[in-house]
Amino acid sequence: MGVQPMNKHEAPIALASLHSATRHDSGPKHVTGTAEYIDDMIEPVGTMHAYLGLSTRAHAEIASIDFSAVKAAPGVIGVLTAGDIPGENDVSPSHKHDEPIFAQGKVHFWGQPMFAVVAETRDAARRAAHLVKVDYRDLPFALDVRAAQAAGGALVTDPLKLERGDLEAGFAAAPRRAKGSIAIGGQDHFYLEGQIAFAVPGEDEDVTVYSSTQHPSEVQLMVAQVLAIRHHAVTVQVRRMGGGFGGKETQGNLFAAVAALAAKKWNRACKIRPDRDDDMQATGKRHDFVVDYDVGYDESGKIHAVDAVYGARAGFSSDLSGPVTDRALFHADNAYWYPAVRVRSEPLYTNTVSNTAFRGFGGPQGMMAAERWIEDIAYDLGKDPLEIRKANFYGTHTDNVTPYHQTVEDNVVHRVVEELEASSDYQARRQAVIAFNRTSSVLKKGIALTPVKFGISFTATWYNQAGALVHVYKDGSIHLSHGGTEMGQGLYIKVAQVVADAFGVGLDSVKIMATTTGKVPNTSATAASSGTDLNGMAAWDACEQIKTRLLAHAARIYEADEADCHWAQGGINVGRTFVPFAELCASAYLNRVQLSAAGFYKTPKIHWDRATGRGHPFYYFAYGASVSEVTIDILTGEYSVDRVDILHDVGKSLNPAIDIGQIEGGFIQGMGWLTTEELVWDGKGQLRTHAPSTYKIPLASDIPPVFNVKLAEWSVNREPTIGRSKAVGEPPFMLAMSVVEALGMAVASVGDYRTAPRLDTPVTPERVLMGVERIKREARG
Repeated sequence: MGVQPMNKHEAPIALASLHSATRHDSGPKHVTGTAEYIDDMIEPVGTMHAYLGLSTRAHAEIASIDFSAVKAAPGVIGVLTAGDIPGENDVSPSHKHDEPIFAQGKVHFWGQPMFAVVAETRDAARRAAHLVKVDYRDLPFALDVRAAQAAGGALVTDPLKLERGDLEAGFAAAPRRAKGSIAIGGQDHFYLEGQIAFAVPGEDEDVTVYSSTQHPSEVQLMVAQVLAIRHHAVTVQVRRMGGGFGGKETQGNLFAAVAALAAKKWNRACKIRPDRDDDMQATGKRHDFVVDYDVGYDESGKIHAVDAVYGARAGFSSDLSGPVTDRALFHADNAYWYPAVRVRSEPLYTNTVSNTAFRGFGGPQGMMAAERWIEDIAYDLGKDPLEIRKANFYGTHTDNVTPYHQTVEDNVVHRVVEELEASSDYQARRQAVIAFNRTSSVLKKGIALTPVKFGISFTATWYNQAGALVHVYKDGSIHLSHGGTEMGQGLYIKVAQVVADAFGVGLDSVKIMATTTGKVPNTSATAASSGTDLNGMAAWDACEQIKTRLLAHAARIYEADEADCHWAQGGINVGRTFVPFAELCASAYLNRVQLSAAGFYKTPKIHWDRATGRGHPFYYFAYGASVSEVTIDILTGEYSVDRVDILHDVGKSLNPAIDIGQIEGGFIQGMGWLTTEELVWDGKGQLRTHAPSTYKIPLASDIPPVFNVKLAEWSVNREPTIGRSKAVGEPPFMLAMSVVEALGMAVASVGDYRTAPRLDTPVTPERVLMGVERIKREARG
């Protein structure tokens, strides 16, 4: 089935508790159109609208720029350039401060913002932005990884290297070698709600910014930096986003800064919302990589040594390219132990938009390369790739140290893979696929089972902290604020379940408030799959503080020992007396008991020394596995994904309905990245795939007709996370690698599986067709 049968397990939202399948708090609003996004907000009288003017060169000096026609256009209030910025002309999240709001003197990519038009209407601003006259002096440019490597275009001066074991000895002991490269394509976030910001000026230096951002505190910092004011003068609010996927971790900074700059300059509210075409050209994407590798192995398929370089198209500025390429190396092992390993990152300057965070944050690219050399080994030895995978899995007591020297202590990949192999009937189906391919001349099938091991925590250790603010009112209703942001992933409902469960009340007693820097300061980005881990624990801490006061109050009022007071569903038992929660809260108020608390949490055990490439950067690992079966047409390259089976480890699920939805959505988004979503720049450096007409995300019709998704219900996180759960945001994304491997098997069948398919991604029908033709040629000669 394409939709999981969750309804029979779903608890009524008023009664739902932790670990129950509970609907998304905004679900009914999403489907009825009543969920309020920034563009739905009522605009104050006099609201202005801004629109960006973008460069039309990949790399050039700005010889002159003429705004006369722009300023004379109907409805135009003014034009903002770098000269109008009272503070710093920069919105880079990096210490390099290399990402200007508006280009000065030179442009580095086609689509770089040069100015903003501010007008009475959005249409007027948009039309006027195209009236500018710019004189360029063109400069040489590099657009992709290979061109950047040839030009020596290193963007990060201290790329990461992870090394463990004796590489020279490892290769010497390996009788076989797999050498090659894999090109791994990028991906646009294609959120349903594009980038948008709305700024309302206040008195003195104050400004309130409504931003579609995953990182409110960073927007606060950037706006303050641009306006040359203190952080306390900027309040950033986020109720919900229409999707983020990492694209709103840093990319919203510029839009918020422009809106705030205009709002304070003219003392009027200002909104900015680009068209989809301009949004796609001006904002960063998933990094595309070219990974060059050399792997030594033996006749059993056991890997002895791995040496690989991960070249990445970073774009014109640093953004998050350093951390993203670091994380690619952290996942260069996926679920496999390498006795000797050396992996190096190579973030490269290119004359393209700066690439940024995207679900998985470099991990998917690292894993995809690992699956490539597993595939190479399998085809060289004439074995099922699953056999090679199993031969190289991390051990549970030995052979369990990662390239960054962290010991894998919670390994369950063996159990996950074995259970999925059995439940999906993988072995029998693989034999059926091989039998089908023997007799079918045009249609060919493939099947593959791939694992996922994904580390959970920010590798920037200071981000592993969260705050929450919980108010309990005297009628027993609860007001919940925390630093996490809701982008459709269900964070708000999960944290609300934590609070409801802590107090023993129904979810209808918990009011979920918008995220705002005015209530919870110094928030971390909602990213790295850590939103529930961090904010859930912070909220729980706040609840425990209040409960401690209430329990002491109950014991005092009813003249009982605290040891005889026990929390129960709906209230507290004091000896044999049950006191309803609302009654207890009213009594506490009258007796001047504080009913508010600020909670805090920081992830324990983690540490990381980048200079030495050693540490314990991840609190724990999440595991999963998927089986995909496909059919290709060797005459056209077209294909279908016929069936997918998934078993995924989320620990003790806080909300199975939300978690299964995340797994399904993550898999389909990953499948899009690896099959249909292709970014194409032309010879002049312009992105040509900048709209739904040319950039193809998966549709509802692309969901496999048989789509079986199950949680590993036996799993409980060995670490004391909230409810002993595990993160679910990013890990399922990588499950889609099984689709690529299955397509590879189908392609390889035309050469009787003697040649490794080596398909670059995205595996479009064109690449399938070219792969078939290459293998046919090699088989003939």
